[in-house]
Amino acid sequence: MSSHTVSTPASGPSSGHDAHPALAGVPRTVVLVGLMGAGKSAIGRRLAQRLGLPFVDADAEIERAAGQTIEEIFAAHGEAAFRDGERRVIARLLADPVHVLSTGGGAFMDPQTRALIAERGISVWLKAELDVLLRRTARRTNRPLLNQADPAQVLATLMEKRHPVYATADITVESTDGPPESTVQRVIDALAVHLAERGAGRPAEARR
Repeated sequence: MSSHTVSTPASGPSSGHDAHPALAGVPRTVVLVGLMGAGKSAIGRRLAQRLGLPFVDADAEIERAAGQTIEEIFAAHGEAAFRDGERRVIARLLADPVHVLSTGGGAFMDPQTRALIAERGISVWLKAELDVLLRRTARRTNRPLLNQADPAQVLATLMEKRHPVYATADITVESTDGPPESTVQRVIDALAVHLAERGAGRPAEARR
């Protein structure tokens, strides 16, 4: 099955800002990781426009491949089956030409997926505080993990478990409740630093 892009900008950035000159040719797919509500899709779309790259949402691709929503996959087959499909879809997407890829909250927790992202992509952790995640996830009800118990407790538990793994991403950027374009700019600045320092093997981190 061929990959599908959610949005493909025409030529060059569409916002009023230019991408960092060091990012004229991003060498690898930029993979956004982090918890649900961190803004991976919203920031990813804007980032793709700024970089002049296609944007792909891994969750949308998983639903397309399965012919079911993520909620339906969880309900009918369980989380293990979903994670298996997620792993295969992300592997396929990482074989595509360079793009901006938004992944589900649990994708980066899979060792095989994490290794493949390290090999073929540049991982960016969008890190958000618990109150921010709660406000954002409250707007949508299609979050299977949050429907099982108190959302605040679920998110707090996920943060404790997943943050140490997310912290191994190439870049960490704070995702705040400010204008999305501010977070996009922090990602762009961090990408430029990361690419400049890549030879030295030092991770880049952008914080507000």
